[in-house]
Amino acid sequence: MSGYDGSRRNDDARFATRVHDDRQGMRVVDEEPYAGPPVMPAPGRDQNGNIEITTGQKMLSAVSGSLFTSLIVTPLDVVRVRLQSQPNPSIHAAVTNLTRTATVEGFGALPPNLGVTACCREVFFAGNAIEYCVAGPDIGTLRPANAMGAIDCSMEETQRRTFNSTLDAFRKISRNEGITTLWRGLSPTLVMTVPANIIYFTGYDWLRFAPASPVNRLFHDSYAPLVAGAFARVVAAFVVSPIEMFKTRMQASHGAITGGGGHFTKTLNSVREMTKTSGYTSLWRGLTLTLWRDVPFSGIYWWGYETVRGQLTDARERARGREFDRDGPPSRQRSRSQSRENHRNTFTDSFTAGAVSGAVASILTMPFDVGKTRQQILKDRVGATGGALAPEHLSMPRFLMHIFREEGVPGLWRGWAARTMKVAPACAIMISCYEVGKRMSRVFNEKAEEKRASGL
Repeated sequence: MSGYDGSRRNDDARFATRVHDDRQGMRVVDEEPYAGPPVMPAPGRDQNGNIEITTGQKMLSAVSGSLFTSLIVTPLDVVRVRLQSQPNPSIHAAVTNLTRTATVEGFGALPPNLGVTACCREVFFAGNAIEYCVAGPDIGTLRPANAMGAIDCSMEETQRRTFNSTLDAFRKISRNEGITTLWRGLSPTLVMTVPANIIYFTGYDWLRFAPASPVNRLFHDSYAPLVAGAFARVVAAFVVSPIEMFKTRMQASHGAITGGGGHFTKTLNSVREMTKTSGYTSLWRGLTLTLWRDVPFSGIYWWGYETVRGQLTDARERARGREFDRDGPPSRQRSRSQSRENHRNTFTDSFTAGAVSGAVASILTMPFDVGKTRQQILKDRVGATGGALAPEHLSMPRFLMHIFREEGVPGLWRGWAARTMKVAPACAIMISCYEVGKRMSRVFNEKAEEKRASGL
């Protein structure tokens, strides 16, 4: 018999001691009736009587989940940032009519300083020749007889920089900038996600399940996931906000850098200039919008995750001929059942619940993600607007209202497909790695306890 089967049978044997036949069917019953908030467990045991998982083991589970998640979903994050930060689609529609504009209104009416990348690419034999072409002549200075080629090149440049959909962005970024561009910002992503997820997941576990947690004392069991998730996210978001600012700016940069240092150095220099001009508090620019996005996201996500996983647990127990006693808190009884599941069921349930709840929360909080992204890649527009206040400087509600007036509802949900494609698998991978990691740690601790008890 494999160690996996033996562990599962031992778990079932221990679980069966809490089951009795009431001659109406099998029911899972607490050893003690529920009497308000959970009491302090025995030393080394959690509230379900299981061997306790250490904080270090939870952190290790969070780190492993962060690594897998970042490698898989960073390309989707790059596409999301590009879609949200590109100019209004109406600009693209106007440029596609360049030939008609030149013919009817004259070449002086064409936008100046448009690149001629197609022509330059043939000269320099470069896959991405944008930097070689910035010194090209303005279209407005060309004679009509010589300008048609520049118009074609300008149209091509605009089309290369404009993404019509998520798949279109994948294709154009890979072809024009190289496939490694899709992993741009991976280093700051890892630097950001590892500490953030350690704080977030271990903090949620403590707020949600620790007997000393104020959440368990002050909130009903049905609302505890929402409150615990929101509080854990506030702390994590504040800690990593400067790193996310750097990552977002780096991912939003286009093309290749011909000088030394690459995009990392360019982004670092721009952040330094920003702090000199606006102070170090500018590193937390967009934090309010981040909290507006992440706090409701986390509340919705954890509430949905525990709801979906709870339903999966209930269905599995009913299939085994068992039913939870409804006199006590369902979450505690489900948690006990989930802690006894094997690795496969733990992974399947947590992956499914994480993907479903992550997708729903992502779509509902999409407008705040759009606003956050645009604030964090804010350029200095004061000079260009004659001293007028840039829209990104407005308060969060007014800024989102500005986007709604200028671009309508689609503007508030721009990039929703890319974000959902990123968030759903990211949530699924992260939470399943975390839960399986905790399950493996519990098995390891139980075996170590058995060895100590037997004197080996």
